[in-house]
Amino acid sequence: MKRLVLGVQYDGTSWQGWQTQPSGNTVQDALERALSRFTGAVSIDTTCAGRTDAGVHGIEQVVHFDTDLDRAAYSWVNGVNAFLPASVAVQWAKELPLDLESQDNFHARFSARARTYHYILHNAKIRSPMWSHRAGWFFRPVEVERMRAGAAYLIGEHDFSAFRASGCQAKTPIKHMYGIQIQQQGELIVFTLRASAFLHHMVRNIVGSLIFVGTGKREPQWMAEVLLSGNREIAAPTFMPDGLYLAKIDYENKWQLPQRDLVDGLGFLSFL
Repeated sequence: MKRLVLGVQYDGTSWQGWQTQPSGNTVQDALERALSRFTGAVSIDTTCAGRTDAGVHGIEQVVHFDTDLDRAAYSWVNGVNAFLPASVAVQWAKELPLDLESQDNFHARFSARARTYHYILHNAKIRSPMWSHRAGWFFRPVEVERMRAGAAYLIGEHDFSAFRASGCQAKTPIKHMYGIQIQQQGELIVFTLRASAFLHHMVRNIVGSLIFVGTGKREPQWMAEVLLSGNREIAAPTFMPDGLYLAKIDYENKWQLPQRDLVDGLGFLSFL
């Protein structure tokens, strides 16, 4: 028995999020169906690094599952992709040893050290169909420097309850925000958030609140007031999912995963 790790990329536009649902219309459902068809197994259960919502995209979601099949890495990639729809594709595969007696096996979720998300905002008076489902849209001008000043209050370890969805199932709201970068290229603004982990809707709630600051509706220090309040009702409404991308999951080098580096915001735009 061995543990297979996959890097999965997907356009979340037409999917009802990552996690399996009775409808079968999720990325996890599509991936597990493809794995079953490729391997001939009745069912294969996958574990992911972090679930994404409906409409959210995955540039490098990481998943694992256990198998006793012997296949080359390229066979896992090409074979599974043959059974996946155009909006989902395995980018790489890595076989890791599995010791059922050990607590030191790789785990897509619990071995993760940090997560990085990008949010792309199209800031223009008129919406562009070219960015439909690929970027959020806001028609009033926003000032990047004001948003950067507001974002600075969120760096460090905090209770992020004020930016947490009511249905969030995380055991604790305390997370460590390692960094927030806000970069602009023309009409596009890219928010890059890196943290130990994220609460449900946390990125979208933070982006929505930073937009309040960017328009002058709130002052930058308001972000600190919202954070300290722990009150979700004080923060801005949850912003649209269209521009949200799970960019990278950080793991220890010992696992030697063939991951891509897409954590620079403007570099990410060129990738798209």
